[in-house]
Amino acid sequence: MPTHEVFNQAPDITPFDFSRNPALLEGLHREGAGWAEAEVRELGVLAGSSRAQEWGRLANECPPVLRTHDRYGHRVDEVEFHPYWHELMTVAVEHGLHGAPWLDDRPGVHVARAAKFSTWGFADAGHMCPISMTYAVVPALRHNAELAAAYEPLLGSRSYDFGLREPSTKSGLIAGMSMTEKQGGSDVRANTTTATPQPDGSYRIIGHKWFTSAPMSDMFLTLAQAPGGLSCFLLPRVLPDGSRNPIRIQRLKDKLGNKSNASSEIEYENATGWLVGGEGQGVKTIIEMVNMTRLDCVIGSATNMRAATVLAVHHARHREAFGARLIDQPAMRNVLADLVIESDAATTVMMRLAGATDRAGSDPAEAALRRIALAITKYWVCKRAPMHTAEALECLGGNGYAEESGMPRLYRESPLMSIWEGSGNVAALDALRAMGRQPETVQAYVDEVNKSRGANPRLDDAIDRVGKELSDLSDIEYRARRVVELMALVLQGAQLVRHGHPAIADAFCATRLGDDWGIAFGTLPVGVSTEAIIERAFVD
Repeated sequence: MPTHEVFNQAPDITPFDFSRNPALLEGLHREGAGWAEAEVRELGVLAGSSRAQEWGRLANECPPVLRTHDRYGHRVDEVEFHPYWHELMTVAVEHGLHGAPWLDDRPGVHVARAAKFSTWGFADAGHMCPISMTYAVVPALRHNAELAAAYEPLLGSRSYDFGLREPSTKSGLIAGMSMTEKQGGSDVRANTTTATPQPDGSYRIIGHKWFTSAPMSDMFLTLAQAPGGLSCFLLPRVLPDGSRNPIRIQRLKDKLGNKSNASSEIEYENATGWLVGGEGQGVKTIIEMVNMTRLDCVIGSATNMRAATVLAVHHARHREAFGARLIDQPAMRNVLADLVIESDAATTVMMRLAGATDRAGSDPAEAALRRIALAITKYWVCKRAPMHTAEALECLGGNGYAEESGMPRLYRESPLMSIWEGSGNVAALDALRAMGRQPETVQAYVDEVNKSRGANPRLDDAIDRVGKELSDLSDIEYRARRVVELMALVLQGAQLVRHGHPAIADAFCATRLGDDWGIAFGTLPVGVSTEAIIERAFVD
């Protein structure tokens, strides 16, 4: 009698359309980029295909390998990637997820890019790191008009041209960022790398960088101490004369997740760099890049939540236990609905931030809102992702703990966005710094959330609580996380009340703002419309 009959297992979810995300598509149209829906959907079908999922799987299971020397002993400092890494990068570049929006004057280009970035990120999160940095380097590079004129068209080119060659000879460029040092992570002013001016206008850079992601990029922005103070520099891997810039890769990091992406320690051995911005203006210059990558941190966390939610709901729709499908079990419905609420809230506020990015150049109020909202949302949404993904994994039980489910890779990836570009305390304190140095950011925030006043009494009460918290500056750094958490929740609630699904908006305000909620996911109060909420995660 055969014993190995497999039954009561959820079928493979692939192929499916990952762009089938109501909160994402609604935001795409609301924020002025409805014209991009066809391309978003094209990427969604590809991201959810068996082919792209295989690319992502093997790029992570066969991580990059460092080759410091060739067979003859010559220093080469090369990193070898699985061929599927290059397939992933090609798709991302060809669809303009890197620097392309800066060369496009259509309204909503950053919103369109955010939606595409989120949709394609389901295939693999690791390669989105160099894509993100290439996107973020452009506004910082504009502090040096000559360098921007030379390289911006190539940073926005939709040609992925991998290989070690002089940048101006390539059809497209990828850029990275190298700031963190051994003696200080987020404390970049503790930087000990030195930059010595040369007669030809360049600088000689000497120092060690503890984290340099994507070391095979064509060029990097880095911070170093010049005679005039901490400054920002552009360092290409190949110099204009065709010689290699002495940027030595010491080792690749053995990371928790993000395995497909190479993160490294590097040494500048009298490397050549060019000043971006004035001497002593390094932080002011690099913050342009940081703000853009913080947006991508929010997008990455929202993508992770959506992916985890979709996989959990898919499993629950096909798995039976105790005489009924999991999705029909009241306790499971509570959990799944709670996961959808968190995911929708993250996606909705993420699309609002992308809209502010589009309008910031011409609208001071939007620029001020982006400044404060990026900091508070980066803190909160990125911090929610790990616990959200852990709960979604648990919905699959032991199946979710197995690599084949895809959940472990999502789980390992989930803490990264909260660490990248400033971990929790840094992001929270940066929000306070923005409020102190740029009071207009507070007014922009207040104006934004007040647009939703009167629509939900719990939201109104929470808006009032924000006012009370901000009116008392005693122990404000000690209370930083408490204040920023409340501000982030109120911003999410305000967006959902105005633009979200009514059932999700009501449940969000009742739980996250009204305290009718437990500590774990799956503690929604009685009366929540779980059926309407869970349907938001259906992808077939």
